[in-house]
Amino acid sequence: MNTIEVALVVQNCLAGEYEKNLESTCHFISLAIEKGARIIVFPEMNLTGYVANDDILSVARSVTEDMLDLFKGMAENSKSTILVGLAERTWDERIYASHFVFNADGSFDIYRKIHISPFEKKYFSAGNKISIFNSHDLIFGIQLCYDAHFPELSLAIALKQADVIFIPHASPLGSSQKKYDSWIRHLRARAFDNGIYIAALNQTGDNGKGLFFPGVCLLIGPDGHVIYKSIDDSERVHLIRIEKTVLNKIRSHPMKYFLPNRRIDLFE
Repeated sequence: MNTIEVALVVQNCLAGEYEKNLESTCHFISLAIEKGARIIVFPEMNLTGYVANDDILSVARSVTEDMLDLFKGMAENSKSTILVGLAERTWDERIYASHFVFNADGSFDIYRKIHISPFEKKYFSAGNKISIFNSHDLIFGIQLCYDAHFPELSLAIALKQADVIFIPHASPLGSSQKKYDSWIRHLRARAFDNGIYIAALNQTGDNGKGLFFPGVCLLIGPDGHVIYKSIDDSERVHLIRIEKTVLNKIRSHPMKYFLPNRRIDLFE
């Protein structure tokens, strides 16, 4: 499959309102499927909402069989892959910023945020696995928000032959334009240096706990150029396209694909 349709869902996610967020998520999944999306990506912690204070103790949720069955069924029935996030409470009472990947075959995987910001370290535990996923002949990695500031992680994902990195955010404060300007400084470099697509999206609006999230989403091509952007606080399904032929063109060019020429002998 040379072209893969992907939906980036900019969503208002109410902190601690799991049922409302779940209803909204299911609604947007239906819209994305109608638009022909094969992969559907939601913001960081979209099911629970995001906070980084003591409220997280009530906002975080354990994963239930009902939740797993719901999304596994939706993915399998639609033959799509669905990426949703939550503040996940595990059996040992740790809390992770987790993103679940529900595959079209009914299976699922989990990515847990590796890099925890200084403001989050009191509340969240760090994941310890760099995961790679495959859907509809598209190989992808996931980073969550603060993860994107560490170029080594993008390099590690690119070296595993990923085509795209999805970067769901729960990044409050500032206007949509200021958030876009902030993201573009480092995300274009991640794409260009590694010859990889970067697709990023944020929550949007008031989360009901004193935080406002500026609505932003974007797609950057493997040449570092912005292919698609939305700087808008409204909830919306954004349909983007990942072109394998574009990746192949960049990666077959001796002066546009840099990874084969790394001096790894100097870095070990």
